[in-house]
Amino acid sequence: MKRRLVILGGGESGVGAAVLGSAKGFDVFLSDAGSIGADYAAALREHGVACEQGGHTEELILNADEVVKSPGIPDTAPIVQKLLAAGVPVISEIELAARYTNAKLICVTGSNGKTTTTSLIYHIMKSAGLSVGLGGNIGRSFARQVAAESFDYYVLELSSFQLDGMYRFKADVAVLLNITPDHLDRYGYKLENYARSKFRIAQNMDKNGCFIYCADDEVTMKYLAEANIRAQLLGFSQQQQLPQGACLNNNKFTAMYKNNSLEMLLDELSLKGKHNLYNSMAAAIAGQVLKIRKEHIRNSLMSFESIEHRLEPVLSVGGVLFINDSKATNINSTWYALESMATPTVWIVGGVDKGNDYSQLLELVRQKVKAIVCMGVDNRKIHEAFRGVVSDIVDTRSAEEAVKAAYKLSQKGDAVLLSPACASFDLFQNYEDRGAQFKRAIRYL
Repeated sequence: MKRRLVILGGGESGVGAAVLGSAKGFDVFLSDAGSIGADYAAALREHGVACEQGGHTEELILNADEVVKSPGIPDTAPIVQKLLAAGVPVISEIELAARYTNAKLICVTGSNGKTTTTSLIYHIMKSAGLSVGLGGNIGRSFARQVAAESFDYYVLELSSFQLDGMYRFKADVAVLLNITPDHLDRYGYKLENYARSKFRIAQNMDKNGCFIYCADDEVTMKYLAEANIRAQLLGFSQQQQLPQGACLNNNKFTAMYKNNSLEMLLDELSLKGKHNLYNSMAAAIAGQVLKIRKEHIRNSLMSFESIEHRLEPVLSVGGVLFINDSKATNINSTWYALESMATPTVWIVGGVDKGNDYSQLLELVRQKVKAIVCMGVDNRKIHEAFRGVVSDIVDTRSAEEAVKAAYKLSQKGDAVLLSPACASFDLFQNYEDRGAQFKRAIRYL
C-alpha cells in the first residue's frame, strides 16, 4: 500500500513537494485553504496529484503518514495542531527534498542579506562551471528541482520557517549572516526562540562541514556557544582579525580557509555598503571552502548584479531618484537601507507590523529623512514613533498614491526610498508584488 503524503499549501513550495512525492510513488494529496494559481493547478494535474482549495477537509488530511507544510502556515493553525496531536510528522519541503538527492548542500540563512548572499554564492559557483541549482526561499522550489534535475550542488536560501520543519537535513556548508528581531509574532515574541530556529541550519553537521558566521553579530555570538556545532567554524568580521574566515584590512578584505588566502579590494566589489561587504565576505569564504579558483571568486564578486527589490535604483524623475527596497520587511533591513542613503530622503514605510521597535531607526531618520509616506492599513505606530522627528508624515493606501505623495514632498537632488520595514500582506500579495507596483507607479508619474 502506498504511503500517503499530504501537502498543506499550493504555492511554489507545496506544489514542488507534491511533484516530488508523486515521482517517488507516494499517494499524494494537496490541500490549500485559499486558491491555487492556474499554473500550479496545471502542474498538479500533469502529475496526477489530487487536490482541494478553499478549505481543508480533515478526513483527507488526518489520515496522512506524513505532512509537508508550506512555510507560510504557522504551527498554531488548527489543522496543524490536530496533525501534531495525532502524532503525524509535519515537515518542510526542504526536509523532504533532501532525502532524494546526494548533491552537496550550501545553505544560507539570516535575518537580512540571505537572498543576496545565496544569489552571490550561486553566481560564483555557476561562473566556475559547477553543476549547481538555486532554490529554497528563492526561485524554483528545491523539491521540484530534485524531481526533475540532477545537479551536483544546490545553494539554498532558508528562512526560519523552513528550518523549523527540518530534522534530519544536513548542510555541507552553512552560512548564518546575522540575527535581528524579525517574525517575532511566530516565536512568542522572544528573540531567543527565533535565534534557536536560525541555528537549526547547523544541526546534524559534522567535522567535514563548515559553518560560516558573522563574528560581529552580538546575538549570533551569544547563542553560538550553546549551539554545540561540530562543523569547522569560520567567522567573518569588519571589526577584528581572524586566523580563519574573512576580515577587513584597511581598503581590502582577506578570506582565509586552511592555507588558501584570497584578497579583494573593496573598490572592486560590485555590491557597495557595509551590509553588502558582510555578504561578499561570507560568499568568498564559501567559495574558498568549495575549492573554487581565486580568479573565479574575485571576478564573480566584481561582476555580480544586485537583486530585484533590494536597494534597486528604479528611475530618476525630475532629478529625484526612486529606490525599490521592498524586500526590507524588518527594522534591521531598513536600518541598512537608510544608512546607505547619501541624499535627503523621502521614506515610504509601512505594512503589516511584526512587532517592530522603531526607536532603533530614530537617529538615522533624524539624519537622513525629510518626510515619511506611510503605505499601509494601520500606520499608528509609525506616527507615534516619528511624530516630532519628521514634520511631514502622510498616510496612503496604495503604491500609486504613495509614489505621488513622495514625489510631491521631494525636490531635485532628493531620493525616494521604499523600505517598508513591514510585511506586505495588508495591501499586496507579497514583497515582490509591492515592489512591482511601486516601480509601475513611478513610470506613470
